[in-house]
Amino acid sequence: MSARPNAAATTAETAASDACCTAPLPVLGRDVTVPLVTGGEVTYAALDYAASAPALQRVWDDVAAYAPYYGSVHRGAGYLSQLSTDLFEQSRVTVAEFLDCREGDQVVFTRSTTDSLNLLAQVVPADCQVFVFETEHHASLLPWRDAQVTYLNAPRTPAQAVETLERALADRDPYGPALVCVTGASNVTGELWPVRELAAAAHAHGARIVLDAAQLAPHHPVSVRELDVDWVAFSGHKLYAPFGSGVLAGRADWLQDAEPYLAGGGASRTVARRADGGVDVQWHTTAARHEAGSPNVIGVYSIASACKALTEAGFDTLVARERHLIDTVRAGLAEVPQVRVLSLFGDDAPRVGVISFVVDGWNSSHFAAALSAEYGIGVRDGLFCAHPLVRTLLGSDAQDPGECGAPEPAAPGERSLNAIRVSFGAGTPDEHVERFVGAVKELVRDGAQWKYRTEDGRCVPDRG
Repeated sequence: MSARPNAAATTAETAASDACCTAPLPVLGRDVTVPLVTGGEVTYAALDYAASAPALQRVWDDVAAYAPYYGSVHRGAGYLSQLSTDLFEQSRVTVAEFLDCREGDQVVFTRSTTDSLNLLAQVVPADCQVFVFETEHHASLLPWRDAQVTYLNAPRTPAQAVETLERALADRDPYGPALVCVTGASNVTGELWPVRELAAAAHAHGARIVLDAAQLAPHHPVSVRELDVDWVAFSGHKLYAPFGSGVLAGRADWLQDAEPYLAGGGASRTVARRADGGVDVQWHTTAARHEAGSPNVIGVYSIASACKALTEAGFDTLVARERHLIDTVRAGLAEVPQVRVLSLFGDDAPRVGVISFVVDGWNSSHFAAALSAEYGIGVRDGLFCAHPLVRTLLGSDAQDPGECGAPEPAAPGERSLNAIRVSFGAGTPDEHVERFVGAVKELVRDGAQWKYRTEDGRCVPDRG
């Protein structure tokens, strides 16, 4: 008698099959062609989403439709100003819904994830201790200049991350206010971090937690409620809305109690001269407190448009399709013995479409330059603004050079002190990742077809 098929396995197989047939979301620039150094042109394969994702066509269309109606926000009685103000504030509601914020949470619009975390760094209590893993992007690692910071060593499993944090929080002295800053998905390895468990550990020890969702929000749903994080930060330019805005969303109390991030119009409710010649200022207690100056309404609206587009597309569908792309890339790289994929948590760790690797016998800058010049593929090389993490993964010392350049291949077996990162998302067609895998195999097997040299620290084709 034949066994009944496992329902979960059947569902997974169906989802994988459907993912192969699901079209990518339309993005701006999808038909752009670029010249090859070897002759001819090819459609550009944008595989650097982790740095900046292309604008969704839907976002571009929404921005273009609104642009003729642009007006000053919160500043005018005219129709366009009122329309723009409504659009701006409704965008705040849309982002709060996208993040599943709690009642009373504030959504503050900033310039980027970096700006958001620097804002939070300015509002933490004076005696607050900050805990951050060395694995973080510099946007999370560096803003805490006025706080006592504890840098935690890179964990090798999600469970070890939770244990490391619990031990550090329990041992803190004095046992006062504390903030944990953690990524949702690594910008180097793409691996998902145990955010919910880390939030529970933080709260169990009287600490708060901020989630850097720059690499998570474009790929997976982010629920402030379910993850139980106190704040979340992300950038529009990674969320298919590259128009110069970001978000900090979460608890209002520290934001309300602190001095404004920037002082100026919009942050102030009233300003009056005093008898002694000075001025008295009443600051807003809403998100406007930290949004001084004329806001980037187009950037804010583009984020709201992207939030709606991703929600309507359905994250279940987007995640399934991206998993198919991840599997394609990882399977292809696994067939090349000279390639070593960088990982903290191991091959089976869940991840987003961000994969970093090194190639034996190649400087990573040389390899990335050849992918671009000879195949029309855009990837990134270097240390990815996560120097401590990449150095840990490469096994290098802090003093070892990690600059780009050095076009001559390294000696056989010599390790490269920078890495190559390929990243993709909702707008990536199958052909782009298939071309990438084929190019990697061809470069490793046959070498580059062109000569390269170092120029201003970058490896570039030698056209002389």
